[in-house]
Amino acid sequence: MQRFGGPRYLILLIFTAATAKDDDGWSMKVPTEVRAIEGYPIVLPCSFTHPHHTHPFSMHVVWTLGHGRAATVLFQCTSLNNSQKCQSKPDQDQHYRLEGNHREHDLSLRINSVNLKDSGRYYCRVELPGTHGHPHERFENTLGTRLHVEAAPRILSLWTEGTEASGIKVLCQVQGSPLPDVQWIAPDGFLKDDTTFPLSHEADGRYRTSSELLDVKPGGQYTCAASNSLGKVQATVYILPSMTERSTTNNSSLIMLLLALALGTKLILALGVGVWVIKKSFRHRNNGVSD
Repeated sequence: MQRFGGPRYLILLIFTAATAKDDDGWSMKVPTEVRAIEGYPIVLPCSFTHPHHTHPFSMHVVWTLGHGRAATVLFQCTSLNNSQKCQSKPDQDQHYRLEGNHREHDLSLRINSVNLKDSGRYYCRVELPGTHGHPHERFENTLGTRLHVEAAPRILSLWTEGTEASGIKVLCQVQGSPLPDVQWIAPDGFLKDDTTFPLSHEADGRYRTSSELLDVKPGGQYTCAASNSLGKVQATVYILPSMTERSTTNNSSLIMLLLALALGTKLILALGVGVWVIKKSFRHRNNGVSD
């Protein structure tokens, strides 16, 4: 016959709990939804009861992401001969571990340092091998637990495309959950909303989006600011002046330098002539006094 709560963390937010039961005395209790913040550990509670009066000598615990044939096994361990330890396989991903005490019917799963990819619906299952008088049994809460991971905004990339002739644009790709809002800041303040528009989302469009700023002018800096309920982040790009403008600026600087040198030379010559005239006049006076 196939049939298919635990420790708390500060960031664990459990909404309504769901309990699955059957007519044979099996039941399993899990929360319908859990929220976590990226970078922190989280525990998905799962507890069960079974109809047997004695504790099973052996037990197999399985956690999957998804249900049915499309499910991905994330964690599994086996307790044999009434062992207090549920032994997992050597190649078990250390991102997951059994947090609860299976001998106390607690199958809670710990996920270390959750990330956005951990979001999804999780299912825990317990399997009891057959014994004398009891066939092999398994039980699972088919409603599962929805894990929703939230993340502060992050700017993944900021770059420019195009030329001054064809038009320069700045592109900004951001990530976060809830999906961040994007604003552009120019040297003279915030730009109007109609100067930006979202680009097509990535494959994981729930957490990533892009925005581009059109017709930007060389010689200025432009800032991409992304924000959601968990925070705000920004990055700035400076667009260099065009070669023509830089050449014109350099030529102007050179001309100014030449003019300054010419004026300086004339001033030095004038000062030299003045000194010579004064010295000559002084000599004439001295000669007149001697005579």
